[in-house]
Amino acid sequence: METTGNNRNFRWYNIALISFTAVWGLNNVVNNFANQGLVVIVSWILIMALYFIPYTLMVGQLGATFQDAEGGVSSWMKELSTSRWAYLAAWTYWIVHVPYLAQKPQAILIGFSWLFQSNGNFVNQTPSYVVQALSLVIFLIFLWMATKGVTTLNRVGSIAGIGMFTMSILFIILGLAAPFIAHSSIATAHMDQVSTYMPKFNFNYFTTISMLVFAVGGAEKISPYVNKTRNPSKEFPLGMILLAIMVALSAVLGSFAMGMIFDADHIPNDLMANGSYTAFQILGNYFHVGNLLTWIFAISNILSTSAALAISVDAPLRIFLNDADKNFVPASLRRKNKNGIAINGYKLTGILVSIIIIVPALGIGGMNDLYNWLMNLNSVVMPMRYLWVFVAYMLLSKQIKKFNSDYVFVKNSKIGFAFGLWCFLFTAFACILGVIPKIDYAANPTTWWFQLAMNIITPFVLIALGVIMPMIAKRQVKEEL
Repeated sequence: METTGNNRNFRWYNIALISFTAVWGLNNVVNNFANQGLVVIVSWILIMALYFIPYTLMVGQLGATFQDAEGGVSSWMKELSTSRWAYLAAWTYWIVHVPYLAQKPQAILIGFSWLFQSNGNFVNQTPSYVVQALSLVIFLIFLWMATKGVTTLNRVGSIAGIGMFTMSILFIILGLAAPFIAHSSIATAHMDQVSTYMPKFNFNYFTTISMLVFAVGGAEKISPYVNKTRNPSKEFPLGMILLAIMVALSAVLGSFAMGMIFDADHIPNDLMANGSYTAFQILGNYFHVGNLLTWIFAISNILSTSAALAISVDAPLRIFLNDADKNFVPASLRRKNKNGIAINGYKLTGILVSIIIIVPALGIGGMNDLYNWLMNLNSVVMPMRYLWVFVAYMLLSKQIKKFNSDYVFVKNSKIGFAFGLWCFLFTAFACILGVIPKIDYAANPTTWWFQLAMNIITPFVLIALGVIMPMIAKRQVKEEL
């Protein structure tokens, strides 16, 4: 890496590589293949060109414009709008992690199951109430650790993250090479025909695009690197385009490899939960290494998921509360103990996540259905925080002459506003249609309606809590006067 005196030492290829490691993973390939089959290859190409590239370039401009903003999108909103909108952005960023935190303990349990049993029986045979009871215990342990400021897992997670990235690339290489080296059969028929990859743009298809948005979202992680780039106006967009190409190639080739290993016309029901492990087990058998690849992947996944759980308990809450405005956040949430920990914020997190863990087990019977539902719920809720990125960019486009930036995505304010509006509407559209359950209504109408109700109620309750908080805070401020 080259260096300069002003600490702008990142080149376009550095930006692309760092961003790729932060944004992408094998589970993005598995989850979307489970939803769409081989037609997901065309979906990946479309989502990259129409959504991911403009999304990352907007984030680049916002990051370059507000170089000293430490609160991410909430800081952007505070500069561009009012404190109230900044609060709502910060609240959204924190609250969407609740279903995410509820899902991670399941992933840890599945990883341990494959590590010690080398099969997917845990997912297919364990009652949901048993899984959720264990998930609750795991979550509460991590919540307790977060209140003690334990950071060891974060460091271990960085190493595990590199391991997961390596395994993702290895999966693509081995999956594509297996028919030629190991002489394995190709599971999906007609992979040589274009029609196999063409989506049917019907209602069912559009209910699955929230998972694609969920997979490529989170580009705001990239914003701190804009001002570390040697020539932001030229090299940052070049890095983002390279990132999009790398992600698209990984998604397309990974999905193609999935089609070679699994029959895309008869996708296993447990593919979201067990697919990556099963794939490595099949590849291990092809290349005569047994379950070695499965065990390595399980260890990497357990460690990286544990680190993600620890970080996601702590970091979003700190971002939300560290610079909280007393006019919008009640004093009880802002109050810190002698160790500087906002203990009531952790308690609220614990209550909300516990509800998301416990309640679904009352209406969803099997572990596999529960895992699939919670993954899809995350694809509906998590992109809600991306909406604020596009709101911030639209506001920035309207005030483009007021702010200086080393990098500008679109100089024309009306065109820039149109890009922001397009990405906002597309994300909202994906979230709204994503609430439709992905199970067969005819096979289990009761569970279908239960999942639909949970998919609608959960985001509304999370948003409603954010609206109620300022009311409580306002009353407290009046009482203090």
